[in-house]
Amino acid sequence: MKIGFIGAGKVGFSLGKYFCEHHLDVTGYYSKNLQSAKEAAVFTDTMYFEDIESIVRSSDTLFLTVPDGAIGEVWSSIKKLPIQNKIICHCSGSLSSAVFSEIDHCQSYGYSVHPLFAFSDKRNSYKELSGVFFTLEGSKERLNEVKMLLEKLGNPVQVISAENKPIYHCAAVYVSNFMVALAQIGIDLLVDCGFRENEAASALNPLLMGNVKNIVKQGPTNALTGPIERSDIGTVSGHLAHLTGSQKELYILLSRKLMEIAKKKNPARNYDGLENLLRGEQS
Repeated sequence: MKIGFIGAGKVGFSLGKYFCEHHLDVTGYYSKNLQSAKEAAVFTDTMYFEDIESIVRSSDTLFLTVPDGAIGEVWSSIKKLPIQNKIICHCSGSLSSAVFSEIDHCQSYGYSVHPLFAFSDKRNSYKELSGVFFTLEGSKERLNEVKMLLEKLGNPVQVISAENKPIYHCAAVYVSNFMVALAQIGIDLLVDCGFRENEAASALNPLLMGNVKNIVKQGPTNALTGPIERSDIGTVSGHLAHLTGSQKELYILLSRKLMEIAKKKNPARNYDGLENLLRGEQS
């Protein structure tokens, strides 16, 4: 199977390199920015294409590694070309294969293939893809073929439905993007205590990394510590007294979720007082 990439950003660079490292047949890259396609081709020791027709003609499978907002536009271009029996994939976490409108009329097959991973560096992220979950959704006809292609990389693959793509992507946002927001709030609060921002980040980093490692190793329930887990009403009251606005609202909402987890961890512990406190602050 000859695989071509339309789009030469972080995802295209990383997946192309990862595929090549695992001996998949990558034809090369096309991009509106020719220089980006050339750089990706050099990085992966493949080819670059100066027009979209050429990469479509040279590939059995096409990965559209472009921003979500551009997937429909690219599809509108390639659906006019001879793409019979070709596999067309995009890598959006939120969009389903339905973005490939009228693909059945083109006698080709559309899929969303999403690695559950945050690509931060186009030249190094591929090194961290081993073991990353891929989710797959799309045409039934060649679904197993695409699944086997991904499993050949050694990665676990989960097939999901188009209807579940939004909630699936929401799960990723919670543990990825929202973590960034929570980290920034922690930094902001330390800055309010007199820390410089870089000092605040350095101070919190060991706590952040240690907690993530514990969650990965033990699971969320066993990794839970802190005043909510202890049902420490005095400490939580002190926190709430010094928070205002959205920071306070978020603290209450997250604390209520933590209390659900704490009750699983400590079924014999009484959380009534803490629950009443949080309910009173929220009302």
